[in-house]
Formats: sequence, C-alpha cells, structure tokens
Amino acid sequence: MPLLHRLARTGNPVIFFTLDGVPCEGRAGDTVLTAVLCLGERLRHSEFSGAPRAGFCQMGACQDCWVQLAGGERLRACTTPLTEGMHIVTQRRRSDG
Repeated sequence: MPLLHRLARTGNPVIFFTLDGVPCEGRAGDTVLTAVLCLGERLRHSEFSGAPRAGFCQMGACQDCWVQLAGGERLRACTTPLTEGMHIVTQRRRSDG
C-alpha cells in the first residue's frame, strides 16, 4: 500500500523509471522520493537495523533517503528530480566474494 497518495500533478506527463528492476511510473515534477512513496510504503531499509525508511527531513539535510542509480551514483531521493529512464536501486547489493 502506498505511503503517499497523489492529490496534485495528476495530469502531468508520465515519467518511466525502474525501481529495483521493476518498471514504474511517476509524474513530471516528482522527486525520486515522491515517486517511490506513491508506489509503496517505504523508500529502502536501513543498512544498520534493517528497519524500513521513508525519508526524514524531506529537505536534503539528513542521511535517511540515500539511494543509488544502477551505475552506482548515490543521490538523495528527497531533493533529486525524477527523470525519464532512471534505474533506481534501493536494496543493498550483495558482494560476490
């Protein structure tokens, strides 16, 4: 069940992206955090406790909403605009060794 429910920007153009390998849709004007939380109840799991996280400060001051792009680039989901074709990774990757 989504944590956020869209009340505005319902007519904005659709933006396609992938979230942990799953094709998803957001809207023009969304941040990464908004798009993800309109689809589910969490952004990621804490790397320390494993507890679900959904962002905290919503303005880029804390460390709660860091996610990665498929290429390894880290970004703050709350301040990064969603762009077409993003490949967002929220789950920790296991090392092969």
